Amino acid sequence: MIEMKNVSKIYRTKFVETHALSDISVTIETGEFVSLMGPSGSGKTTFMNLVGLLDTFDKGTLMLDGEPIDKMSDRRMSRLRNAKIGFIFQSFNLIQDYSVFDNVEMPLRYRGLRANARKEAVKQAVAEVGLSSRIKHYPAQLSGGQQQRVAVARALAGSPRLILADEPTGNLDSAMAMEILDLLERINDSGTTVVMVTHDPVLGNRAARQLNLLDGRLIDVAQIDSHIPLTQASREAHSHVEL
Repeated sequence: MIEMKNVSKIYRTKFVETHALSDISVTIETGEFVSLMGPSGSGKTTFMNLVGLLDTFDKGTLMLDGEPIDKMSDRRMSRLRNAKIGFIFQSFNLIQDYSVFDNVEMPLRYRGLRANARKEAVKQAVAEVGLSSRIKHYPAQLSGGQQQRVAVARALAGSPRLILADEPTGNLDSAMAMEILDLLERINDSGTTVVMVTHDPVLGNRAARQLNLLDGRLIDVAQIDSHIPLTQASREAHSHVEL
């Protein structure tokens, strides 16, 4: 799904050069669940912006689902992003004046889908996150966990091949965080590739593989041989860990 070879990203001002990523080479296979970990300023956001086609890079090559990105036009990148990538953010990024239905539907409008097709896609995505009974509610009428579920539904509605989740549990308590991780696992089990940024090792260990960044460099890759769901006892133990 993602192949980076010797990718570097440098931010320049008049006086300073900041090497946000330095010579990164990594492959993320289709259907993997990968956590991206590291301290603030390590390059996690830059990594996600490049993979999400929200920013460009200075050196190296990047392939997304078999397509080279380095020479792709902005229009093609926008279409590819809308067709293949779903984004989940820490701050939910819901429009307060829109209902759950409208928030989830909004990205589908850019695809030119007919109203009936959009309606069915929204209903299916909202049902998948367990919020069918709240589809007419507004964000202010929902808990934080429910708002994040809406954000997940919005990402799912377009049937993306890749989900990019940037600290998706950062604004949630530990119980809600585990529910969102359960949901991401179910999405991954259906075949969707998931890349999740997190500071928390408990959450990071829920992924099948962990990538660790420090000062813009990949410093360690830990591989778990098989992705085994947590037992109920393990979930209960995790639920007492403060995130």
